Amino acid sequence: MQASAQPNNSAFISVNAHARVAALADQCVKCGLCLPVCPTYRLAGNEAESPRGRIAFAHALATGQLGPTPTLTKHLDQCLACTSCERVCPSHVRYAELLVATRSLVREATPAAWQQRWLGFLLLRPRLLRAALRLANLAGVRACVRSRLMQRMLRPFGLDRLARELPHLSRLAPLQKFGKPTTPSRGRIGLFLGCVAAEADRDVHAGATRLLQALGYDVVVPRGQGCCGALAAHAGDIHGADALAAPTRRAFVDSGVNTVLVSASGCHATLRDRTMAGAPVKVRDLGEFLACDDRIKALKFRPLDIRIALHTPCTQDNAAFAAILRLLARIPQMQIAPLPVEPRCCGAAGDYFLRHAAIADTLRAEKLDQVATLAPDRLVTSNVGCRLFLDNGLRQRGNDLPVMHPIALLAQQLDN
Repeated sequence: MQASAQPNNSAFISVNAHARVAALADQCVKCGLCLPVCPTYRLAGNEAESPRGRIAFAHALATGQLGPTPTLTKHLDQCLACTSCERVCPSHVRYAELLVATRSLVREATPAAWQQRWLGFLLLRPRLLRAALRLANLAGVRACVRSRLMQRMLRPFGLDRLARELPHLSRLAPLQKFGKPTTPSRGRIGLFLGCVAAEADRDVHAGATRLLQALGYDVVVPRGQGCCGALAAHAGDIHGADALAAPTRRAFVDSGVNTVLVSASGCHATLRDRTMAGAPVKVRDLGEFLACDDRIKALKFRPLDIRIALHTPCTQDNAAFAAILRLLARIPQMQIAPLPVEPRCCGAAGDYFLRHAAIADTLRAEKLDQVATLAPDRLVTSNVGCRLFLDNGLRQRGNDLPVMHPIALLAQQLDN
């Protein structure tokens, strides 16, 4: 099967882009219902750090009342893109679309941050990215980059933060591999690995394979897949996002599968609405797919007498969260304690935690304080970025609490 053409997204940066941003911004009636749910407004107490304030900036930029000034760029960039505002908006303002389009306008006039340029370089080369992650997790390398001397040497280049927040892969050993189903196949299911998640969520992908095979599916992991383009798109780099997503689109279309499952909540919407848009392939959240399969009721899971704290990523919609709750409830004796909704973002937000450390660390600290109050045996979350960022925060507090993906936990308890 030949890959269908990549959808044309040039409208974002066409001569009509300013009119598009203005039209999207005009949907806002300035009621202010978004303010209480915005993490950055709650921290700053500043209208410019609210969705309403950022929409006003977007409108001023699109209509020529303001240029891409440092102040405007700063407030737009400090948005976490958690879309909590969009979910409570009575006018149904398409804030995520507006933010991307506005950042694209800003990007035309200002250079991208060095973190975004380097990250884009690595995301275009998934093998290099995975090799870099493995290298960074060698005990000697990690000890070197985390040393005080190296931190001082890296600080002038702005790399000390990256060194401190390198993801730990030691807790992420993959589950054992399993053979093909012995029963007739119910169909071929594609499994999306992602970029960072391809290395950091190996246990999740192995667990997903185990569960899907237990349900009678053949699992297809096409070669050549890489990033979904979400990080670049959120930064306003539309052409970069399309370039990143193109190999992934081709890989899945050419594989012949009709359904692709995504375990990382942060990738799901982008893969569904952008990367695979117009392709003859459905994109579904992995947890939602499993929970809706009637045969899941026939699977048995070993009891696990522990208490887990369940974190809800801001990228996870209500349906996916409800599906995760139903799945985890199948593990006998396990107590599930959802973390409070506020703050609505843990601070990871793609590469946000590298560019806006103070805001990210404040949000993470609030989440970790909530975890400490619950005193669970494990912390469970469905987003790879949240998982790695929270895991690092726990380690920095001297806490060895395991942080797991719900699918990995479910597969671990599968009794076959």
